[in-house]
Amino acid sequence: MSLVQKYNIPGPRYTSYPTVPYWNKEGISKEDWIASLKKSFQESNQAEGISLYIHLPFCESLCTFCACHKHITKRHEVEEDYIDTVLKEWKLYVDLLDEKPIVKEIHLGGGTPTFFSSFQLKKLIVGLFKNADRHTDYEFSLEGHPNNTTKEQLQTLFDLGFTRISFGVQDYDPTVQKAIHRIQPFENVKNVTEWAREIGYTSVSHDLIFGLPFQTKENVIDTIEKTKTLSPDRISFYSYAHVPWIKGVGQRGFNEKDLPKDEEKRELYEIGKQLFSDMGYVEIGMDHFALTTDSLYKATQEKTLHRNFMGYTANKTQLMIGLGMSSISDSWYAFAQNVKTVKEYEKLVNEGEIPIFRGHLLSEEDLIVRKHILNMMCHFTTEWNVDEAAVVDLKSQTKLLEEMIQDGLVHLNDNSLEIPEHARPYVRNICMAFDMHLQRNKPETRLFSMTI
Repeated sequence: MSLVQKYNIPGPRYTSYPTVPYWNKEGISKEDWIASLKKSFQESNQAEGISLYIHLPFCESLCTFCACHKHITKRHEVEEDYIDTVLKEWKLYVDLLDEKPIVKEIHLGGGTPTFFSSFQLKKLIVGLFKNADRHTDYEFSLEGHPNNTTKEQLQTLFDLGFTRISFGVQDYDPTVQKAIHRIQPFENVKNVTEWAREIGYTSVSHDLIFGLPFQTKENVIDTIEKTKTLSPDRISFYSYAHVPWIKGVGQRGFNEKDLPKDEEKRELYEIGKQLFSDMGYVEIGMDHFALTTDSLYKATQEKTLHRNFMGYTANKTQLMIGLGMSSISDSWYAFAQNVKTVKEYEKLVNEGEIPIFRGHLLSEEDLIVRKHILNMMCHFTTEWNVDEAAVVDLKSQTKLLEEMIQDGLVHLNDNSLEIPEHARPYVRNICMAFDMHLQRNKPETRLFSMTI
């Protein structure tokens, strides 16, 4: 049995720890969430500022590969009420805080942020800063759909301080695009990439996916060769997460037998990784590649790379407030997620309620394990001290690594471990050995996508 077949098992992606299925079953009270928020804000606002993740959920059509929380509609009149509600939610948070927030990072995610008009996007950002100041070293970013991103939108957001944009490309093959319901000509991607550069965006990223239905190595090579001609500053090369038992009809638009599996799927990644290296990209964390001129690469060199619900980021803030339907906030000490439908979200906010419906208050053990999993996901190494070992039985956890050590995937010392470069594809498996919630309560039903 190959290593890929041996270790390709369901496992978390570790954008958080504990992972969402293991959050407190009783949830988190609004009082506990607010106390956690205030504590984190007091500790970090002046020192490093805060981050805002704003979920803009609307899409005009359903892409069958997508696992995001979205609302499908062609009715653009929904824009105004939604933006007004996000600004009301932000004011609810500001009113809880003792001083003016200093915003270091904003990310507009979706859904499709470029579903919204330039007017509404400007109203959103201007409205946020009626109650906040900018950090001296801020970075604002957004996700754009190449089929509907306009030059006007790009210019409007650039004028408001946005310098980084990520375009969802996925794959250029017509058969693959039809299967995932994302018909997107190369010319559209070329246009928006060139517009962003012309306007002055300093970091343009392309999101590609391997493991899609009907995808072959010829598809992947062709997509990457086309990507090469546009030379994005960053490339995300994600493993397709097939989770139809969670996402329902959206991911049942094709037969599972149409998906490349195990060795075949891993070959797609290895081909991509080699091509990116040949093009001058450096592998960053898991699934990401960047040119040496990009801030993500610099963060890796300086050991400041961070990972949260937005993925990898060059800017770490202790507090991230999520605004909008389904957004997740992170105070470091707690997580809180907003309700998952637009209707319920707008109702609660308009009634003056912070619209969370579940969350998790981290224990002392959680905080220690979280730190080590974050270190492994970002830096592929971690070390622990005596005080931490007194709270978490890390020695027992490392016994779960014995087989991976024999397979050459982990180098273990008395109080530290290192993941060698060739073993980085197995980082999720290694983190699972430290996942106390997962070890104590193995899932009886499938919760996660495959790790490799």
